[in-house]
Amino acid sequence: MLYSMTGYGQSALNFRGYKVEFEIKSVNHRYCEVVFRMPREWTCFEDVMKRTVQRIVKRGRIDISINKEAEEGDVLFGALNHSAVKAYMQAASDLNDQYGLEGSLTVRDMLSLPNILIPPDQLPANAEDDMEGWGAFLQEGLEQALERLVFMRSTEGSHLLQDVEQRLQYLQSLHSEMVSFAPTVVEDYRLKLKQRLSELQDHSFVLDEHKFGMEIAVFADRSNIDEELIRLQSHFKQCMSLLRSDEPIGRKLDFLIQEMNREVNTIGSKANHLTLITRVVEMKAELEKIREQAANIE
Repeated sequence: MLYSMTGYGQSALNFRGYKVEFEIKSVNHRYCEVVFRMPREWTCFEDVMKRTVQRIVKRGRIDISINKEAEEGDVLFGALNHSAVKAYMQAASDLNDQYGLEGSLTVRDMLSLPNILIPPDQLPANAEDDMEGWGAFLQEGLEQALERLVFMRSTEGSHLLQDVEQRLQYLQSLHSEMVSFAPTVVEDYRLKLKQRLSELQDHSFVLDEHKFGMEIAVFADRSNIDEELIRLQSHFKQCMSLLRSDEPIGRKLDFLIQEMNREVNTIGSKANHLTLITRVVEMKAELEKIREQAANIE
């Protein structure tokens, strides 16, 4: 199956009082580059998640954003931070003793102070189990977003496949016209050259048939495009085969397009006939369109 390098995938899951959103965007790139943007405490999972992405996506720049926010109405603490409570109480006592400031901390005052409450995902008692839980959860959310990304890339890839196949078929039709017309080029040149010599003939010189034949032979050798036409046909077959491959084909297809362009340019330099040159121009235009499409194929 052919895949585009352009795609988008998204998923959202709830876990331990948080809503976590996964967003994946992919664009054209020569290699497979994966970039994560997520909370710092999850950077320890980056390598594992990157390998997951690279196992599924072979080429393109993949930007992955993972964000979390507390769910409304949920109580997001698992315990009091007793060290912080004691520190605040001691600070209040010192202010009273040393500076004569009067007053006492109420429960409301204490709960409004930072670091008094410990979120459940930061409790040290179950830190190891907590990390394993988050790791499995992030993997699940990432895979769901990747599934949607791949679906979009495959949908776009099917459109690219159809377009490239149609253009290759048109190139083959132009190629067939060249094959059928090429043998007549030398004969047309011979007739036109003889006609021009006849028009110039004023009986002041004698037409040398031997030199005339040599001129035609040189022209025939110089304008022969049989080898280029054969190689073009081979490239067409390879392209069609690539389009049906299950492997990433973007780079190989780009190489074949360069080779086809080279053959068409050679035909253009050899062809000394308006009809062939017209077909060369049409071929180059189609190859450029295929090259633009191939730039987005994985």
